[in-house]
Amino acid sequence: EAGLPLAPATVSALAAQSPPLPVPWPPEARGALVALLGAGRAAVPVWEELDQAGVLVKLIPDWERVRHRPQRNPVHRFTVDRHLIETAAGAAAFTREVSRPDLLLISALLHDVGKGWPGDHSTTGEIVARDIGTRMGLPPADVEILSTVVRHHLLLPETATRRDLDDPVTISRVADAVGSREVLELLSALAVADGNATGPAAWNSWKASLVSDLVRRVRSVLSGTPPRPHRPFPPEQAALARHGGGAVRVNGSAVTVVAPDRPGLLWRAAGVLAAHRMAVRSASAASAGSTAVIEFVVVPEYGTPPDPATLEADLRLVLAGRLDIEQRLARRARSMRPSRVPVAPPRVTLVDDASLTASVVEVRAHDRPGLLWRIGRAFGECGLDVRAARVETLGAEAVDVFYVADRTGRPILDEQQRIQVREHVLAALR
Repeated sequence: EAGLPLAPATVSALAAQSPPLPVPWPPEARGALVALLGAGRAAVPVWEELDQAGVLVKLIPDWERVRHRPQRNPVHRFTVDRHLIETAAGAAAFTREVSRPDLLLISALLHDVGKGWPGDHSTTGEIVARDIGTRMGLPPADVEILSTVVRHHLLLPETATRRDLDDPVTISRVADAVGSREVLELLSALAVADGNATGPAAWNSWKASLVSDLVRRVRSVLSGTPPRPHRPFPPEQAALARHGGGAVRVNGSAVTVVAPDRPGLLWRAAGVLAAHRMAVRSASAASAGSTAVIEFVVVPEYGTPPDPATLEADLRLVLAGRLDIEQRLARRARSMRPSRVPVAPPRVTLVDDASLTASVVEVRAHDRPGLLWRIGRAFGECGLDVRAARVETLGAEAVDVFYVADRTGRPILDEQQRIQVREHVLAALR
């Protein structure tokens, strides 16, 4: 709390002379841990010194499983143990915003502790966090909250970026999993701290706004107030929507398309971006009435970005049906050198019970130019319309989710048709 480094002699004395803590810990020890984590950034070097001296594994034996452990996902900046203390340091900024700051700090410290064991780290982490919470002397009710937060620490960001927030099923499922406003506020703060500690590829203003919207809706349900079925367009989008033939705005890396809703709008707009060497880092598509809004966050694949006026003009031509983007992309594909680096095969999954009004298709693949265009065109060839979409690129991997319906506006129920859709999208990706 004083912001001072630990003296080497002090660290050595702690490592050599400190007796083991009784189990469960006395309240004073638990309070000291919370006070250390609550110091924020100043806690990181102190924690590192204690870790290097072997003090932490005496206090928390399970910590040994994550010490110096590398991350599997390249979006992470730190090893697992460093990421945990960085997250706890970041969570200290939100202790005034939650009713249980102690549980926020401890859950931030333990949220990825399951990565030291095989299997889904959220599932194994719940078990380990329950054991550690009991060891620390937390009351049973607090142990349950801690284990629930660790189990669902990815629930908010994954749902916000991979599900349609206007679908009532999405909100009700999150509310059922969270169970209380206390857990919701802990998960909300942890999502921000975890994302910031992971790196810029894992957290940005787009994801933050989606998570905030999801939290607001779930809080309404937990309070007994049904959420609004549709988000109103922001003022700038509402102004664009007044243009009957559609409108386009290019503002730096943000590209917004507002147009009359019709099949193929998403993938045709994505094709224009690909033709202009723009890689889609994230995207969301939604509709209200007869108007569709697509928001892209893009970066140039290399070099400088294209002229915004030219990009906007081509997007308008596509909206008007006066530009054959497929020929442009075909010429570009022929000029590209195929990659010699082997990558994992793509995966296409139809998610059951995620919506009552549409079929939810999750696509995971190695990112490459025109990926979103190919996926959307495959849906069109299957006679499907994309009702909503959440597109996210994490490092070199794309995680894209689409809400699709057939020409009658219904989800895909026939099992044979579901298999055909899956195989058709996979063929397009290959």
